[in-house]
Amino acid sequence: MSSSSEKAGSSVIQVVARAADILFVLARHRDGLTLAALAQIMDLPRSTVQRIVKTLEESNLVIAASAKSGFRLGPALTLLANSVRPFDLVTMIHPFLVRLASETGETVELSILSHGSAVVVAQIHGTHALRVTSAVGSSLPLHGTAIGKAMLAALPEHELEALRRQMPLKPLTKNTIVTWEDMDRELASIRGTRVAFDREENIVGICSLGVAMEGYEGEMAAVSVLVPTRRFKANQEALAKAILNCCESFQRRM
Repeated sequence: MSSSSEKAGSSVIQVVARAADILFVLARHRDGLTLAALAQIMDLPRSTVQRIVKTLEESNLVIAASAKSGFRLGPALTLLANSVRPFDLVTMIHPFLVRLASETGETVELSILSHGSAVVVAQIHGTHALRVTSAVGSSLPLHGTAIGKAMLAALPEHELEALRRQMPLKPLTKNTIVTWEDMDRELASIRGTRVAFDREENIVGICSLGVAMEGYEGEMAAVSVLVPTRRFKANQEALAKAILNCCESFQRRM
């Protein structure tokens, strides 16, 4: 591929990424935003945002928020959403996640492995006033989260080796594992207990536990419990037992 072709391809990818970002921003502002507000939030020139929004508007992915100004998500997204095949695993495991969240009082998540990340596909909020949450659909780093390390430990060796070659272990906090030598020792320990731990390795102030499992259609998945650090140390043994019981009960049901 020529240099000019590579630059053109990179430019197209950047525009697509920015268009997706605009849709996600508008999803958080259901009443709509003006072009100026969008440009400020995204830290882009107003002219760039205007061009992308105009293209999205032509496909009804965004529409005018009012007769005067602003844009909001459009009706074409409803068609796309209705065409998404539901995750059978999410439906089947939901009551088990609800029970785990009720037993622990902490936020519980289900993630699946996708292209080198853990993608959150379901979340049940905890009952504590101070609780940890993330967004369904968000991607989490495999090496810095309990849910990610649990899935890494459960991978066949040839798949893990492929990830070793392409996944840098970037520091996320001072506690993040950043060498594969240390990570391999961690994964060996996880294989022995099935429970992975994140002790402020992804975000300071947040810890988590994770257990991997095979989904209904053979997909790699994992359940995690997210805990503020202040409650983690005193409760980690009980939390580990609870999440193991949840996953084992679900797999027996399957």
